[in-house]
Amino acid sequence: MEKEFKSGFVSIIGRTNVGKSTLINLLVGEKIAAIANKVQTTRTQIRGIVNRQNSQIVFIDTPGIHKPKTKLNENMIELSWGAIQDADVILFLIEADSKEIGRGDKKVIEKIKESNKKTILIINKIDLVSKEELAKLIDLYKDEYNFEAIIPITALKAKYKEVVLNEIEKNLNVGPAYYDIEEYTDQTVRQLAEETIREKALLLLKDEVPHGIFVKVEKLKTTKNKEGKRMYQIEAIIYCIRESHKGIIIGKNGQMLKKIGSLARRDMEENFETKVNLKTWVKVKKDWQNDEKFFE
Repeated sequence: MEKEFKSGFVSIIGRTNVGKSTLINLLVGEKIAAIANKVQTTRTQIRGIVNRQNSQIVFIDTPGIHKPKTKLNENMIELSWGAIQDADVILFLIEADSKEIGRGDKKVIEKIKESNKKTILIINKIDLVSKEELAKLIDLYKDEYNFEAIIPITALKAKYKEVVLNEIEKNLNVGPAYYDIEEYTDQTVRQLAEETIREKALLLLKDEVPHGIFVKVEKLKTTKNKEGKRMYQIEAIIYCIRESHKGIIIGKNGQMLKKIGSLARRDMEENFETKVNLKTWVKVKKDWQNDEKFFE
């Protein structure tokens, strides 16, 4: 007898910088979320779609839980709490080297308890701790909530992918496919391009420029190259909050901006499976993080 088809929405939630975007990219098998070793890398709800033989899992990657200091931060936190309510299953991601349940994780647990949703606890970065330390952490968390499962992983290693997907599928309800089986994200090409450029800027600039970067694709059109093959023409602006930051992003003789553009273009061509002609500029937009019309 053929298995009934299951489907559902799975929200990945946790503090900033615990590896949520790395995990969603692993599970989906495609690069859909920006990854950088910085807080607030994900600013929107990013959906990734996994089509399996007997299920369709729609992942929602959310901004990391942090103390809001601007309107942008407040909006990000609201997105994360909203994703708990919207989910059929929650993946609660924590770091293996935690010694206690911190304030941010306690807040997440409170919200999960309020929702009473099926939740799988994912303990990431287990390569950083001993088995004894991991066992203590599991004991600490299993008394906090009736988790459907507790899965220790390293999100950078592919061997954990099926373990997590199998557990999620087990907890889904019978339902239809919400997206076409060929799709792996509901993000547009424009959004993916913005995510990619911002990721490369964050990676290359390291701590030189605080998190005041916003990328907006101003122009995106499809053309054909000399061989008659399809290609994207993309023009994007990297906004920053200070003149001094603008100089750092552009770099000496424009070298930093060229490097950001080159790495972003390479990723896009691999992701979009087509050639990309990318042009980037840098502009100053003071206090954009408190201008809701700008980043909505």
